[in-house]
Amino acid sequence: MTQPSTRDVSVLIIGALLPSLQEAVETHFDATRFWELPDQNAWLAQHGDRIKAIVTSGALGASSEVIGKLPNLEAIFSFGVGYDSIAVDAARDRGIVVTNTPAVLDDCVADTAMALTLDVMRRYSEADRFVRAGKWTQGKFPLASKIGGKKIGIVGLGNIGESIAKRAAAFDMHVLYHNRKPKPGVAYQYYADLDAMITDCDVLVLAVPGGKSTEGLIDAKRIDLLGSKGFLVNIARGSVVDQSALIQALSDGRIAGAGLDVYEDEPNVPQALIDLHNVVLLPHLASGTHETRQAMGDLVWSNIQAYFHDSRKVLTPVG
Repeated sequence: MTQPSTRDVSVLIIGALLPSLQEAVETHFDATRFWELPDQNAWLAQHGDRIKAIVTSGALGASSEVIGKLPNLEAIFSFGVGYDSIAVDAARDRGIVVTNTPAVLDDCVADTAMALTLDVMRRYSEADRFVRAGKWTQGKFPLASKIGGKKIGIVGLGNIGESIAKRAAAFDMHVLYHNRKPKPGVAYQYYADLDAMITDCDVLVLAVPGGKSTEGLIDAKRIDLLGSKGFLVNIARGSVVDQSALIQALSDGRIAGAGLDVYEDEPNVPQALIDLHNVVLLPHLASGTHETRQAMGDLVWSNIQAYFHDSRKVLTPVG
């Protein structure tokens, strides 16, 4: 990260970033740490007109309120593939460029989806707790579900969804998928009807973007379509699933189990979920490897440099 300095360009960093990325931004730009300001509204009123760019993440976002107080904002650079926390419509209305970091995290997110599938179906985490609690001396651990030969239904066969499909196929699973339309060049079984796919699959994996279009997509009715032997895995966004309905279905045994990396109100996970034995809970770590996070940071920096040094052209624009 040794591109030419642009110290006269003012940038607003919404929250703490990958250290190497944050260091690069603060070294080469006139950067302000928004999260450290004692009175953010007062600062925006006094200095907002000099901000040309926001650097943020999918978790931190960029609200319409903040964007509205930056009259000369030109670009928003986000660390992460999801952008439902960014007011993209408000940015687009003003011609503000928004970028994210797709592709570089596909493998790690797909690995996590497959790990959750294996874990919840074979009950590995539950078995680990069983051994640690000294219960093995009291009897055998209950049987679990076989992976090979089962039908995995993927909602959203984008880059991440297709990476999940390849991994599932390697485990001899039958891959089904639901998209708005069939994806050219793939041999997996396509379902135009989401409900029909859920009914047919053994494990449902969610790999769709967040936002209003997918909010509550998997509601109580669709959860019940999985049946008492079905599993749900979510590496998309917590908003995609009716979390209360999921908790109830897991509690009642109306579905067999769930593997979750995302939640409605992160990092607050309901105690009702924590208390369940048939759910595997991860702290939104799907892309959380040294290699992938660095690649994400490098892509953010490349977008920043491309915008300010290559005639406003960026590598991965949103929309």
